[in-house]
Amino acid sequence: MSISRRNARRSVRILGLASASAALVLGVSGQALACNIGEFKAEAVCKGEKGQIKVTDRDFSGQPATVTVYLENHGADEKKIGEQQVKGSKEGTVIAFDEDWAPGAVYRVSVNVPRFIKNLDIEPDVVAPATACKKEESPSPTPPAADSPAPSASASTPAEDSATPAPSASESSSAAAPASEAPSNAPSAAIGDSNLAETGANSNTGLIAGVAGALVVVGGGAVYFGMRRRGAKTGS
Repeated sequence: MSISRRNARRSVRILGLASASAALVLGVSGQALACNIGEFKAEAVCKGEKGQIKVTDRDFSGQPATVTVYLENHGADEKKIGEQQVKGSKEGTVIAFDEDWAPGAVYRVSVNVPRFIKNLDIEPDVVAPATACKKEESPSPTPPAADSPAPSASASTPAEDSATPAPSASESSSAAAPASEAPSNAPSAAIGDSNLAETGANSNTGLIAGVAGALVVVGGGAVYFGMRRRGAKTGS
C-alpha cells in the first residue's frame, strides 16, 4: 500500500504540532519546577533578645535569587532593611536580616530570579509579632543573711604577742654579747693592765732576782775567803 504525498504532508504537520505542544508544555512545566515565588517563605523571629527577618528558599534547582527586605509604612516603603543572595535547596536554605523590629511592624520581602521571578513579593507581607523580643535580665546579687554572725575583731586581728616572732637562742645570745670593736694600733687600757700584772708575782722577775742575789753572796764569800787565805800565807 503506497502512501500518497497528501497523507505524508498531513502526518508531518501532525507530528510538528505535537512536538511544538510538547515543547511548550515542557517549557512551562520546567519553569514551574525550576523556581517560583511559592517556594519562598518569610517571617519575623527572635534570636535571643535581637529581632530578625528570616527568609527560607526551598527551590531545589538552586537558582541564585536576590532577596530584598523593606520596612513598610501605610503601604509604602519606609526604608530598605537589607539585600542578600541565596541559593535554594530541597531542605530549604535560610538567610536572616538583623532587624530590631517593633511589635506589629510590617515588612515587604521582594524576590528576583533571572528568567524565572521578576521582582515578585512574598505574600502576604511579614507582620512582626505583637510581643517584642524578651530582654534577658541579669540576676540581682543575693543580699547576705541577717542572722549570719559578723566576724569578730579578735578573730580577724592577730594577737600582739603572736605578731612578733620570739627571738631564738642564737639571736638572744648574739644580742646580749657586745659588738666587737674594730682593731686599733694604740694599746688599750686592758693591754696596759695585762703588762703591769706580768711584772708581779706571776712573772719570772723574782726568780731572776733571787738567783742574782745568790750569786752575789757566793761571789762575796769567795772573795772574802780568798783574801783571808792570802793574808794567812803572808803572815807565816
